[in-house]
Amino acid sequence: MEMRNIVKSLFSLNSTSITFCTTLLVVILFLIGIPILDMIELKTYDLRFLSRGTLKPSSQVVMAVIDEKSLDSEGRWPWPRSRLAALVNALSKDGAKVIGFDITFPEPDENSTLRFINQLDNTISNLHIENKKLAGFVKENRIKADNDSALAETIRNSIAGVVLGYFFHMNERELDYRIEQQEIDRQIEQLSHSKYSLIIYEDKDTEISPFYKAYVPEGNINIFTESTDYSGFINMIPDQDGVVRWMPLIIRCGKDMDIFPPLSLQCAWHYLEEPQLMVKVAGYGVEGIQIGKRFIPTDETGRILINYQGPPKTFPHFSITDILKGNTPEGTFKDKIVLVGATAVGLYDLRNTPFSPVYPGLEVHATVIDNILKQNFLTKPTWVKVSDLFAIILLCVLAGIFVPRLSAVMGMLLGLGLFTAHLIIARTFFVNSGIWFDIVYPLLGLLITYTSLTIYHYVTEERERKKIKGAFSYYVSSSVVNEVLKHPEQLKLGGDKKDLSVLFSDIRGFTTISEGLTPEELVNLLNEYLTVMTDVVFKYDGTLDKYMGDAIMAIYGAPFQQQNHPASACHSALEMMEDLEKLNEKWLDEGKKPLDIGIGINTGDMMVGNMGSEQRFDYTVMGDAVNLGSRLEGANKNYRTNILISEFTYERVKDEFVCMEVDSVRVKGKTLPVRIYQLFAHKEVPEVVGQAISYFHDGLQLYKQQKWDEAIKTFELARDLHKGLHVAQIYVERCLDLKISPPPPEWDCCYTMTTK
Repeated sequence: MEMRNIVKSLFSLNSTSITFCTTLLVVILFLIGIPILDMIELKTYDLRFLSRGTLKPSSQVVMAVIDEKSLDSEGRWPWPRSRLAALVNALSKDGAKVIGFDITFPEPDENSTLRFINQLDNTISNLHIENKKLAGFVKENRIKADNDSALAETIRNSIAGVVLGYFFHMNERELDYRIEQQEIDRQIEQLSHSKYSLIIYEDKDTEISPFYKAYVPEGNINIFTESTDYSGFINMIPDQDGVVRWMPLIIRCGKDMDIFPPLSLQCAWHYLEEPQLMVKVAGYGVEGIQIGKRFIPTDETGRILINYQGPPKTFPHFSITDILKGNTPEGTFKDKIVLVGATAVGLYDLRNTPFSPVYPGLEVHATVIDNILKQNFLTKPTWVKVSDLFAIILLCVLAGIFVPRLSAVMGMLLGLGLFTAHLIIARTFFVNSGIWFDIVYPLLGLLITYTSLTIYHYVTEERERKKIKGAFSYYVSSSVVNEVLKHPEQLKLGGDKKDLSVLFSDIRGFTTISEGLTPEELVNLLNEYLTVMTDVVFKYDGTLDKYMGDAIMAIYGAPFQQQNHPASACHSALEMMEDLEKLNEKWLDEGKKPLDIGIGINTGDMMVGNMGSEQRFDYTVMGDAVNLGSRLEGANKNYRTNILISEFTYERVKDEFVCMEVDSVRVKGKTLPVRIYQLFAHKEVPEVVGQAISYFHDGLQLYKQQKWDEAIKTFELARDLHKGLHVAQIYVERCLDLKISPPPPEWDCCYTMTTK
């Protein structure tokens, strides 16, 4: 029965089946290999180097470099090979143990002096001149001028072992011409003394040949090849993104399947003075290289991961001109491997490496030698693939188990935790143990599983939310439903104290208007009006608190937070008046009476939340600040205005909206006065309206100073300038009354509202 449930679970859409499918997908991708993902993995490999930083290299490897200083002093490259002979002599004299040339000599030296001597010899022969003294002169100077012979002789007699470099053409396409097999065989035969002499197969019957295969070697001229028993190839094979991460330690060339070592390995072998250099081949491919007791692990094709020690110049660089002039301290090169090559811009082959896109190829060889001497290798053993598969499955399963059972935040934290943990583990193994574990595929599995489960959870939850929203939207406002869906724990009695803005609007004389309409006409009119006004409230993220007959109450700043809720309320009020004007034009065309409304806005601390009984409650606001907003809506009747805002709202919007101080009022039930303002527009008003507001402001100051006659004249100027400024006429009448019946001495210019 339990097995049946598991099978059913796997073949239905749920968290278990999603986890199973995503895990299987990533495992398949890992096994077949996706180029773009493999490329990303290579980049994470490079980042591990950068996060690890620079390591101190072995003191046994240094470099003699053809740098800008050497070119300035010795002349442009190529130099006469007699100068390189002098370099070998200088290094040998200072005690260098091995000298490796990352320079090839595939052609004879171009020496003008030697050409002249040869021409002179030919001339003597052609003229049949028999002069022993002249013949001796020619012979003596030919020997002196033959730079190739000089360098070859120096290499042959050097105390230090000299390793020459050469390179392979890896395929026929690299050449513009065809090479005959006889020439290929000759080139290979010339290098026969430097090939691997011993290959040990784990299975003697195996016919495996996993090595890189080259087309033909580009060797040095015979005089150099014969001068030393040590030569090594200098080829580097970058990855698909052009970065050199591996060094091939074996390249096969020729019909006899001869295999050859690189320059770096030859230098290390000669330095270690071990008798044998062996290649070990297992059933799956190359196992590694054995140098005495030292073992160099490789991948199945015979490559070694290069454990870069740091950026360029991590290894000591010595300018060749300084060496030739004796400017280096005595003993600098004693018992060291000295690699000779170019680093001057324009001469040396630049390599792209994890530490730098501009890295001398010479220093790559130095790094490989350092890895061999220190036995400090990076590896990616075959068993790592099993570990990577395990990591993929583990991360996917952990996400599949816990993400559906956790909240969105906790699920995200779990995902980030697993993500970070795998990164740290992979980096720790890389830095401390030199093992390359895959990062991309396990994290891809985690990401796909987490994302799939989150989407599934969202879709199923959203389906339930729509059901709830559809049911509750008939009874409460959609904003309240959304708040309940986001925070179901708030579905309880009680509230919080918050800074909010509240808007009240009411139709003036609605009772009189309704008496002239049939019930159907009244309902249609009211529905049309409330629909337009409610749309405006929602447009500015207001929450519709309730309808009270023809009145509207709206909240700004709750249930979701608004940074500038006073401005949102003011925008709503102005747009309500604009839309009402459009409705009135429409209704007049239809033969209906226009409507007029009053709007009051206040800002302050209010209690907001679910108010009511245990059986039924409503999301609303309460408090003195709410009551003041309601009073301001009613005060529009007294001042014949449309929009009044409190001083608390005004202070928050005065830089954004055009407002005019109307009065200081004391609402019913309160002793402290509140300044109230008429809201005109957003940003600016017509010039004539602005002038009228200025006159009104001047008149209000005269009114407060009890200068009744001057105040009356100023208010009349404002009234005549802007006919819609009805409050100016009210102040004219108020001044006339106060002129007849002056206020008491303790008068505070405040008007007491006697009605709600």
